[in-house]
Amino acid sequence: MKQDLLTFKDWSAQQISDLLSLAIKMKTTPADYQDSLKGKSVVALFEKPSLRTRVSFDIGIHKLGGHMVYLDSQANKLVGREDASDTAANLACWADAIVARVYSHSTLETFSQSAKVPVINALCDKYHPCQALADYLTLAENYEQLQGLTLAYIGDGNNVTHSLLLMGAILGVNVISVTPLGHEVDEEILQIAQSIGEKTGAKIVQDHDLRAAKGADVLYADTWISMGDTTALDQIKQIFDPYKVDEALMAMTGAKYVMHCQPAHRDLEISGSLIDSDQSLLMQQAENRMWAQNAILATLLK
Repeated sequence: MKQDLLTFKDWSAQQISDLLSLAIKMKTTPADYQDSLKGKSVVALFEKPSLRTRVSFDIGIHKLGGHMVYLDSQANKLVGREDASDTAANLACWADAIVARVYSHSTLETFSQSAKVPVINALCDKYHPCQALADYLTLAENYEQLQGLTLAYIGDGNNVTHSLLLMGAILGVNVISVTPLGHEVDEEILQIAQSIGEKTGAKIVQDHDLRAAKGADVLYADTWISMGDTTALDQIKQIFDPYKVDEALMAMTGAKYVMHCQPAHRDLEISGSLIDSDQSLLMQQAENRMWAQNAILATLLK
């Protein structure tokens, strides 16, 4: 029976830990996995433009001996030509998996129901599971154990935040989401993460006060302006300027490291000097996107 990855909320700690272990092995001895996807083809269907997601999947699949077919649904005028269910069913006739970066999570659910091959969420409006796995992989490389760590996310509650909350809860990582009023994380997803955290010992918190991040091991920043958002920058800055992640906030919280899923806007949501500092894990996160996704592909297609 095929397995999809739309979100990690229904995965166990053991399943995620197995992915993290596999990703580390792939990164350490890539030659051992060069035939993992030999003879396999993966369609990457993107409704939204991308740098890290597209390149990391393309090169990663090649490293595993597979072949990726990239479809830009806008440039190729695929949007609206036929039902999403028919698109997915047709792609599954030829491909061994579908990687989809879409606007709506409901599109992924349709793909999952219609395609006989694994469907992988490369980003949607609700979740970004591949990013979260890369982030926790990065933390696993910098700390002896994940359980008991505290990650404080600062900024706009979004798809990245949701996946960090859910995976953190499953792995026993405390996750604090600090956002401006009106920019909180989805309440339903927060409650799911908190319910999981009650079983694993993870503290899952939504707050508006930066002091809630005191004692965090890691601060996590993200763009204040999501792709396609037409809100004026001056208006955005009025709301988010107090939530800028910089050296002063690092010192106030006592955090050792800073993370950002990128693209990062230097000296807006995060100071450029912090990005370039020894406290920055940004490029390690970016590299780990490929290894995390390779572990996902190898697991779902084995």
